Amino acid sequence: MSEQSRGTGRIRGTGSRRRKPTRRHRTKVIAAWTVAGVVVVGGAGLGYAYMALDGNLSSIDIDAKLGTDRPDDVDDGSQDILVLGSDSRSGDNGKYGQDEGAARSDTAMVVHVDKGHKSASVVSIPRDTLIERPACESDTTGDPVPAEHRAMFNTAYEVGGPACAVKTVESMSGIRMDHYLEVDFTGFKKLIDELGGVEITTKTAINDSKSHLDLEPGTHTLNGEESLGLVRTRKSVGDGSDLGRIQLQQAFIKALMEQTKSVGVFSSPKKLFGLADAATKAITTDSGLGSVKKLSGFANGLKGLGADNVHMVTLPVEYDPADPNRVLPQEKAGRQVWAALKHDRPIPASATEKSAGDKGDADQVVE
Repeated sequence: MSEQSRGTGRIRGTGSRRRKPTRRHRTKVIAAWTVAGVVVVGGAGLGYAYMALDGNLSSIDIDAKLGTDRPDDVDDGSQDILVLGSDSRSGDNGKYGQDEGAARSDTAMVVHVDKGHKSASVVSIPRDTLIERPACESDTTGDPVPAEHRAMFNTAYEVGGPACAVKTVESMSGIRMDHYLEVDFTGFKKLIDELGGVEITTKTAINDSKSHLDLEPGTHTLNGEESLGLVRTRKSVGDGSDLGRIQLQQAFIKALMEQTKSVGVFSSPKKLFGLADAATKAITTDSGLGSVKKLSGFANGLKGLGADNVHMVTLPVEYDPADPNRVLPQEKAGRQVWAALKHDRPIPASATEKSAGDKGDADQVVE
């Protein structure tokens, strides 16, 4: 399917939309953030339930699929993880609508954890970014899929599954992904409810008829359903664009990380098991994280991270002059972002200051 026929919701906050985005597109974003937060912050305590939870996990051998034609594997203690949200509606996901073809990834985040595991940088890649997609292999038929010029980023997952998504990110960034984490968005509400909700403070009222969220200014403890509404909200964030919504979701994940640390996860085996059960049912990992023992060992090395140690940005982009429904990477600024991650340095503020993705103004809506 061509790039024009996929992901046709407008990015700009003005003008009409060619296709109304569905609920499933919006929920995947926060599902990805939720499981990433749970794994990074709460995963260290999963070890006591290895046998009970191992059966929940699904894994993919990314290394075997991609072979050796990849960026160098730099063994300096840092970690780079690609986190994706898939919109497949198979199984329990069917309640969110019927499949219209292959599953796509509408959420993508590169999480870089520094070599000391004391801080992390997160780069969100807008799904409508036009990129040079490398040649891949279909994950359903095994047939070769040719490279494509000006392909939407989220088509990589559509045509080649997780391995093609990883290959595309590595081609864009020049950075080898150490791990892969894919999220089933149907687990989102249960995760939030298992946590007892997430506390959010709104600076202004949010009344969004599309996301069905109505909040007065003030502090709120959002349950799973309300959290879905928050991360679906677009009209109440900056210029109303999808790029602004990414900023709102980034604010939510920081609140989620703080909530995970404050609810007594480590002191309550029952709460921990409920959270771990929901999280492990919601994710697919690379084979390097394909057991609870591996996953909890990985997360144990990251348990010192808090919201204040995580810097979140959106890949620097600009609207495509030929199609306002798409964005183009800002090449020079993008190179600054990827170079910072590659050399284990903080992302410079100058790299994103002229990006369309830096104009969402979510900080004017949520603290």
